Amino acid sequence: MAVEIERKFLLKNDAWRSEVHRSTRIAQGYLCTDPERTVRVRVKGDAAFLTIKGKNSGISRSEFEYEIPLADAVELLKLCPQVLDKTRHLLSIESHTFEIDEFHGENAGLIVAELELASETSTYPQPEWLGAEVSGDARYYNSALSITPFSRWF
Repeated sequence: MAVEIERKFLLKNDAWRSEVHRSTRIAQGYLCTDPERTVRVRVKGDAAFLTIKGKNSGISRSEFEYEIPLADAVELLKLCPQVLDKTRHLLSIESHTFEIDEFHGENAGLIVAELELASETSTYPQPEWLGAEVSGDARYYNSALSITPFSRWF
């Protein structure tokens, strides 16, 4: 079984921008947002993926991801009640890759850094721009943002 171990953080400032080595626009929607499992369809550049994730246990959960035809993903996104629009910026520090998601549309103003780890106890770099950890805050899950966008929090 594939396991995703991921920490999620807010950002203190924009200093990370000078370290970005690649950015990609992403459209993603959720066919299922049940807390026990989520089913996501994602278009990332000219590639598309279907991802099934299990319930979180700490910062870990099962994850199964499959590449699918782009045309199928475009049609599947039409079945999703809300499609998230974000730009994913990648930057590497030491042997770690931070994925920084800058949201658009109804989630504009939200920027979150994600970091996948080998274990829940793995150490990781903590650059000065890394802010508060929100890994356990369900509001920041992409599936939750597709239901209650950041713009409606206030």
